[in-house]
Parts: sequence; structure tokens; C-alpha cells
Amino acid sequence: MFLRTRWLCLFVFYVGHTCAQAENWPAWRGADRTDVSKETGLLKAWPEQGPELVWLSKKCGVGYSGFAVVDENVYTMGAYKNDERLVCLDAATGDVRWRTVMTEAVLENGWGDGPRGTPTVDGDFVYAMAGNGTVVCAKAATGEVVWKVSLQDLGGKVPFWGYSESVLIDGDKLICTPGGPDGTLVALKKTTGEKIWQSKDFTDPADYSSVIVAEHDGVRQYIQLTQKTLVGIAADDGRVLWTYPWPGRTAVVPTPIFRNGKVYVACGYGVGCGLVKLNGGEAEEVYENKIMKNHHGGVILVGDHLYGYSDGLGWVCQNFETGEQVWAEKNALGKGAVACADGMLYCVDEGSGEVVLIEASPKGWNEKGRFKLDPQSEYRSSRGKIWTHPTIANGKLYLRDQEIVYCFNIKE
Repeated sequence: MFLRTRWLCLFVFYVGHTCAQAENWPAWRGADRTDVSKETGLLKAWPEQGPELVWLSKKCGVGYSGFAVVDENVYTMGAYKNDERLVCLDAATGDVRWRTVMTEAVLENGWGDGPRGTPTVDGDFVYAMAGNGTVVCAKAATGEVVWKVSLQDLGGKVPFWGYSESVLIDGDKLICTPGGPDGTLVALKKTTGEKIWQSKDFTDPADYSSVIVAEHDGVRQYIQLTQKTLVGIAADDGRVLWTYPWPGRTAVVPTPIFRNGKVYVACGYGVGCGLVKLNGGEAEEVYENKIMKNHHGGVILVGDHLYGYSDGLGWVCQNFETGEQVWAEKNALGKGAVACADGMLYCVDEGSGEVVLIEASPKGWNEKGRFKLDPQSEYRSSRGKIWTHPTIANGKLYLRDQEIVYCFNIKE
């Protein structure tokens, strides 16, 4: 009887821990830059008032920076009176663990001051980019700065709305996009900040998208979208592998999506989206259309379908392979950002601060709960909105409205 009871207890423990899986979110759009978490055991419906608010912090400064969450730490950035800082919070309480000055200058902009990107955590270090292009490596435990590099010293020019990229760590390299005549992309040694290579044969100005890494035909490459070009850059030496002309306007923001030798991109200002197939040294067009005119809320791929907000159409589900519209919902929620976990989409209305949970399904908009962020920022620019993307990590949902950071419990 004792052995049977002991076996039963072990079985229940095992099943409980295999059915629910937590996951860190160490960088922009998660560990693989898809904005789709592999976390399970999350609520499939919210109570009427929304999920439980675990904590709220007003100590992170202003800005649109997102979150990197690793174990007990939450990393973000913010602007204070005279500087921009990298900030670490306690994931359990929201208390400040440390704050480190990245640059003694604040990016000023009519749509809102301060940093835009998301920190990247790699092992014992955290990497981040200030609004003026200062890239910093700091010790993740203490915030002690290890090195700094200015993208302006690498030939870059600060874009109109500020440098907004989230740096990529790949092996021993840090990859980012200074833009300009010295080369659009640069690889730095992640331990020292020394330059390894710069893409001298590709010199587009930096826009607002973040680099992704991909393997295709045995070649590791970095894929980036500028206002006029979708490009693949060799990881080993920075040579151009392929390019595809892109008719971007004003600002190109969303991160590219790569799957099985195909690259999907989208942007706003009436441009739309497209899919290309990589074939040798060429990028062949599969489709271009205006189904997904995504401004800056992001597009995510779940299964064979893309989800995001399209200017004019509303929230859209699109077939990845064909580009065809599967469904659109314009009235349920306003324009905003999206992330995915455990088969659900977390959608944030940039104007009202409403947060909605829906199924990630090609069958249509199936809402499973909503709530409104409260309180909201008193420091947000009159032209600014709630533009920070949602982050899901270790059973928590992290949202931000300028100086206000919210942490919600979304575990079952």
C-alpha cells in the first residue's frame, strides 16, 4: 500500500509538472524572436475583471522599452531627467534591483522621449541600445557596465524616431543596425564590443526593425528589413547573400518572419506585406499584397497563419503561404500589439489600454476575456500611445504604459 501511494504521488507530481511549462523571455519577441512563447498551463479564459494584478511599478522611467524576463529578473529601459538607464526589477515583487546609466542624454521626440528597444539577456550579461544608439553590455546580476559602443561612431545616424532596435546575440557576436555608409549591419564581439565586421556592400540607413537569425542551405545569416530593402547578410563575414527591393514608406518597424526558406515582412503607411522564397542567391517573390498593413504592433506566425493588426482592416488572420485573408475583425478592439502563448493571443489596444485574450485560430475572433489598464500614464506625450508590446514569461503577463509597468498572473 505504501509503494502504491508513493507511486501515485510521484505520478501526479510528474504529470502536473509536464503539463504546465514555464519559459523565460530573454529578448525582443522571446527566445527565438517569433513572439510565440512555448509556455503552457496558462489561463484559457479570464475572469470578468481580468487576471490578477501581481504588482505595479512606477520606477522604470519613461519610454517604450519592452521586457526581457529571465528567472527572477525583469530587464527594461527608461528615460529619467538627465539620462537613459537600463533597469532590473525583481520579477516577484517589482522592486528595483539596480539601475545603470546607459547614456547621459535623453532621446527627445514629440511622440514620447526615451528608449524604444528591448534588452537582450545572454548568460551572465544583459545588452541594450539607448535611443541615441549607445549599445551597452552590463553584468546581469549587478548592472555594472562592461563596455559601451556608439552606433554613431560606426557611421550611423539616429533615425527620426530614435534607434528602436533590440540587439541580437548570436554565439559570440552582437548584431545590430547602425545604418549608413560604413555598412548597415555590424557584428561586435559580445565580450568586448570590438568590431568583427560591418556590411560594407550594404549601406541602407537604419530604420526601426530588428534583425533575426536564420539557417538556409547550410548558411547562417542575418535577415533585416530597411525602408527600401529586405536583405540577408552572411553571419561569418558580413557579405550580402541576397536582397529584395521593398517599397517602404516613412517608417518600417515590424520584425521579419522566417520559415522553411521563406521570409515574410510587413509594414504600415499603406504599403502592406510580402513573402519571398530564398533560392540560391536570389529572393523570389511569392506574393505582395495589402492584407497586412502592420504599422508597429507586430505580426506573429502560429501554425500556418499570421495574426496582427492591419490598418484599415482591423485585426487580421492571413494565410502564410498564399497571403490570402482568412478573417478580419475591425470592431472588437482598436489598433495595437500582439503576442502569443499556449494557443492564445494577447492583444493590446494602443489607444484605450484595453487588453483582450482571444484564441489563435483561423476560425475567427473568439474572445476569452478583456480588461483595461488602470491606472494609465500621466506623462505620456499627447501624440504617444501604449506602444510597448506584451511579454509573457513564467506564468506572468508584463505590460507597460510609459513609467507604469504592470505584472499580471496568467497561470491556470
